[in-house]
Amino acid sequence: MKKSAELSSKKESSKVKKIVLPIHVDDRGSLVAAEMKDYVSWPVARFYYVTEVLKPRGGHAVRHEKKIYICQKGHVKAKFHDGEKWIEFDMNGPGDAVLMESMCFREFYDFSGDAVLLAVSSVNYHKEDYIYDFDEFLKEVNS
Repeated sequence: MKKSAELSSKKESSKVKKIVLPIHVDDRGSLVAAEMKDYVSWPVARFYYVTEVLKPRGGHAVRHEKKIYICQKGHVKAKFHDGEKWIEFDMNGPGDAVLMESMCFREFYDFSGDAVLLAVSSVNYHKEDYIYDFDEFLKEVNS
């Protein structure tokens, strides 16, 4: 099992890829609307969002989870490990999103002061499903 510390130059994998949501702009402002069926085949179980972020977030994987991260405002850097390599994305609101189709270790950092990051998950929160140790994640994802 190879532990990769370097970022991949490839910006996606079968487990994670960047998507751009449609932004509709007129004299009233901007509207981002997306039909979940156009992006995922799984049911949405929960969502949450982070604001006023002062330190990096993430640093874990969640067993059996699929997720979409949407940068609603500002910008943030996102880094995912798919079991083989790290893949990094620059996310800028309101249209940048990352679709995670399988368990990945993820980290978010360099949040702008006005950043709002929305997460839409396929699973409900269960503390026992979280993996915070990167080596444990690699062992489990590659078994």
